[in-house]
Amino acid sequence: MKKLMLAALGAATMTFGVPAAAQDETPLRGGEYWEVATIDVADGQGLRYAEWLATDWRAFNDYAKSQGWISDYKILSNVHGRPDEGDIFLITKFSSMPDAAEGERRSKAFRAQMKRSAKQLAAESGNRAEYRKVMGSVLLQELHFRD
Repeated sequence: MKKLMLAALGAATMTFGVPAAAQDETPLRGGEYWEVATIDVADGQGLRYAEWLATDWRAFNDYAKSQGWISDYKILSNVHGRPDEGDIFLITKFSSMPDAAEGERRSKAFRAQMKRSAKQLAAESGNRAEYRKVMGSVLLQELHFRD
């Protein structure tokens, strides 16, 4: 009985045949990547964190965008957040991941642009832990319809 059902299903599928090229593609294609960092801002520290976002974080992303490393960046606020959710979502959009050598080149160019050493940048990141916590991040990819 199972073989008969499979044969009937196969015959029905062939009746509604699609050109071979179309069968080989999915209806969706990959687009840009979105890196989303989830941030929990300490109570009473919203202004302090906003000032950092408006200065250093913005400057870094403007530089990355001018270099073609990212296509866009955004800040989203969790308006109706639940207790275990972040307050702020930091988003950067880019088309491809750099390989190790390109990543190193970008890091060096960024430090030169920001006029800071790797040690200084690490210390500054640690200092921000006083008023914000990075809860995690996800890497998403846009999907577009082929038609």
